Amino acid sequence: MSAETQVYENKMKNTIDHLTKELGAIRAGRANPAVLDKVTVDYYGAPTPINQVAAVAVAEARVLTISPWDPSLMKLIEKAILSSDIGINPTNDGRVMRLVFPAPTEERRKQLVKEAMHMGEEAKVAVRNVRREAMDKFKSMKKAGDITEDDQKNLEEKMQKITDKATKEIDAICSAKQKEIMEI
Repeated sequence: MSAETQVYENKMKNTIDHLTKELGAIRAGRANPAVLDKVTVDYYGAPTPINQVAAVAVAEARVLTISPWDPSLMKLIEKAILSSDIGINPTNDGRVMRLVFPAPTEERRKQLVKEAMHMGEEAKVAVRNVRREAMDKFKSMKKAGDITEDDQKNLEEKMQKITDKATKEIDAICSAKQKEIMEI
């Protein structure tokens, strides 16, 4: 019976993984290499993520350094960062580029918390949709005579427990991100 719920549990895990990745890209004043994940450089005609053409490291709490393996990419990386939506002007000394993350204002931090909580709500909706999909599948299995009514009830209870666990995990991830954003 656990094979039936395993598929849906994996879908919920994927939703949580996606949320974690999305929240990681929210700039909370701390230097976080994940903010560069969506920034690409035109490398020999192909859009390539910065972390594949340079070493990206956190030098200090609010400073990210980018050291391209090919120095000729420095201008392209700088241009890509400036045209992206991360809102940071890089400083370039010819070999290493530095991104200094300013501390966000109180108003901006509140806005970021709202965004993070909205992402959390969307993840919960996705988890509930997976649960509904599972419940519909169990009902159709019962109707087709593949499982008994008791089996259906057991599967539905198990699915509800998995859903509750996923929802609690989403809440924990969101509250941790909220704490990180509001920290000065």
